[in-house]
Amino acid sequence: MSSEDSDESQKTEEPTAKKISDARDKGDVVKSQELDTWFTFFGFLLFLSFFVIWIGKEIGVKLSTFLERPDTIRFDTGHIYDATIDLFGDLGVLFIAPAVMVIFFAISSSLMQHGFLISAQSIKPEFSKISPLKGVKKLFSIQSVMNLLKGFAKLAIVGMIIGLVIWPKRTAIPQLAELQVSQMTFILLDWVTLVLVAVVAVMAIIAGLDYLFQYFQYMKKLRMTKQEVKDESKQSEGDPMVKGRLRQLRMEKARQRMMAAVPNADVVITNPTHFAVALEYNGTSMEAPKLTAKGVDAVAFRIRKVAEENKITIMENPPLARALYAGVEIDQEIPPEHYKAVAEVISYVMKLKGQMR
Repeated sequence: MSSEDSDESQKTEEPTAKKISDARDKGDVVKSQELDTWFTFFGFLLFLSFFVIWIGKEIGVKLSTFLERPDTIRFDTGHIYDATIDLFGDLGVLFIAPAVMVIFFAISSSLMQHGFLISAQSIKPEFSKISPLKGVKKLFSIQSVMNLLKGFAKLAIVGMIIGLVIWPKRTAIPQLAELQVSQMTFILLDWVTLVLVAVVAVMAIIAGLDYLFQYFQYMKKLRMTKQEVKDESKQSEGDPMVKGRLRQLRMEKARQRMMAAVPNADVVITNPTHFAVALEYNGTSMEAPKLTAKGVDAVAFRIRKVAEENKITIMENPPLARALYAGVEIDQEIPPEHYKAVAEVISYVMKLKGQMR
């Protein structure tokens, strides 16, 4: 197995939004040529549906002189040339509108598939793309052979559709010569419309299947290895190890600030060993006691130790310690549901301080 095959086998992850966006910036998007073809046929069919009568009348008028009164035509070289130019000019005007509609639907197809896209990188000249050797390899590649076979298959399908539509009408073909030009034109346009309806119906299925195929091929081409996903995540969100270290430093600084507030507390309520919360109360500036520090296990032990060193009153009240730890954040005042229990603790502490004084 070659290294390239090995790399492809490792691409097991679906492309990220960034990978798809980067590919789009390079002009690499999902593109179905069959869908463009279907829109072209559909646009022409839509035009005929609305303007078939007008087109039939105009073509009948332009061709009537040539087909119904050929004896009135001068066959000198100059006149034949001028008449031919005028005829093709008049008929060409008739096909300007359908050409515009076909172009409009072709543009609509591109917009529907991948939206408005102008990529400077895709139009940037790359001399490697015009290498004769690469051109020959591309010409005889599997993709080129498949495209060729697909083209033949489409021609066969269209030919079969034309045959199925026209074959039942084969007996009417000799009778066309007996009709007026306008009548013949309407019949032929009617047949063309039937052929287009059948082609559009069949091409809708082909275009839908081809778009799905192109989409899955595109997503397969953009697949990523697990390492590529990790690298992209690091680039967009930062290295997880660095982020973890920064988060650890922030937590450590917050813990240091919290421990620095313990000496100013009035009381520390414990579990007695697993939980510890420090409360501070100033009747002149606070409406209720404020929780200045809290912790479990090792942090709770440090809070008790700092409290002992600074002669802060320590009280054991497991239910209240657990409730305050779970329901009150640091630097937040005690909520009303704990007023009664905390008031008893603060009152007891104040009595102790008064006796000490």
